[in-house]
Amino acid sequence: MKTASNRSAGVRKGALARVYQAGFSLVELMISMVLGLLIVLALVSLLISVNRTNSEMTKTNGIIENGRIALQLLQADVAHAGFWGGYIPGFDDLTNTAVPTDVPTAVPDPCLAYASWTAAHKTNLVGINVQGYEIPATVPSPTLSVCSSIVTSPQASTDVLVVRHAETCLPGVGNCAASSTGEAYFQAARCSTETATPYVLATAGYTLHNRDCTTVADKRKFVSSLYYVRNYSVTAGDGIPTLMRSQSGLSAGTVQHNAADALVEGVQGFRVEYGIDNVSDSGAAVNFAAAVAWADTSNLTSPTNRGDGLPDGAYVRCTTATPCTVAQLMSVVAVKIYVLMRSNNVTAGYTDSKTYKLGSVTMGPFNDPYKRHLFSTTIRLNNVSGRRETP
Repeated sequence: MKTASNRSAGVRKGALARVYQAGFSLVELMISMVLGLLIVLALVSLLISVNRTNSEMTKTNGIIENGRIALQLLQADVAHAGFWGGYIPGFDDLTNTAVPTDVPTAVPDPCLAYASWTAAHKTNLVGINVQGYEIPATVPSPTLSVCSSIVTSPQASTDVLVVRHAETCLPGVGNCAASSTGEAYFQAARCSTETATPYVLATAGYTLHNRDCTTVADKRKFVSSLYYVRNYSVTAGDGIPTLMRSQSGLSAGTVQHNAADALVEGVQGFRVEYGIDNVSDSGAAVNFAAAVAWADTSNLTSPTNRGDGLPDGAYVRCTTATPCTVAQLMSVVAVKIYVLMRSNNVTAGYTDSKTYKLGSVTMGPFNDPYKRHLFSTTIRLNNVSGRRETP
């Protein structure tokens, strides 16, 4: 039989049970929701910050990678300038005891139609291995004076670079394209009796020989590459400056510079300077109009009127106001290249207030939200400087 005290204890236990089973109050629920929202907002902010950081890192890496690719492409080509399959121009041959007859007489038009290639023009092409000119701050309208059909929509305040040499591989060997009828090839004579025609630069008539004067000498494709910066990438007006390259080759049945191909996006600044070798190691000025003269005729270690393979003085830039001369270009032994890379997309909250020194020229500040990075390299023309070195 339950007593009154037992019944009271049961009532208290039920009340306590009901208290223990009660949920959050409205105030507690609202506080927990607010705290949860704050945590979610913090996580979202962290995620946005991480994504923004990753995006900027990707953008920076893209600038650096594109800059390296641009320099590698240019360096690989410029380093071969002046390679003519073993042929050395007479004016640069230190073993030549006669007055050279192949001294270039004019800066060649790199885009001249093949039908207009005279003997003098070929001499200029072979004797001047690199050349360049300036795209001024105000681009000429309607067309440029040189290679107007190739250098289209150029980026203002940039340079054009032309590089010439013979192909480093033989037609049909390795990755080299097979010989093609109508293509321009270079063939150097190695037979001692073929001095009247030391080389052939043409689309036919490769009859020169090797040292045995019996075996026909190898022919190599004539390579002429023109580099410039276009003010757009894919569509005119897209605002992405792009490094372009036009190469000579057989097109529409004739040898000509073909339409330029896009190489690297984001190249906003492109400047080229040339190291000129115009002083011999004896201190005398270079004189290509005379036969090689030696300070020491017994062992021929110091030509007094030829260069020594090293740049003399400050590097030179070919501008509209002061274009490079024939004498300068035929004595280029090094090329210094500056490439200013720009991101393709803007960075929120960023303003580029820096200046960039591209040799003798300063660019910026641009005061815009694009990030930039400057690259530079100096390339030695081994085929020119090497043959001028003396013990």
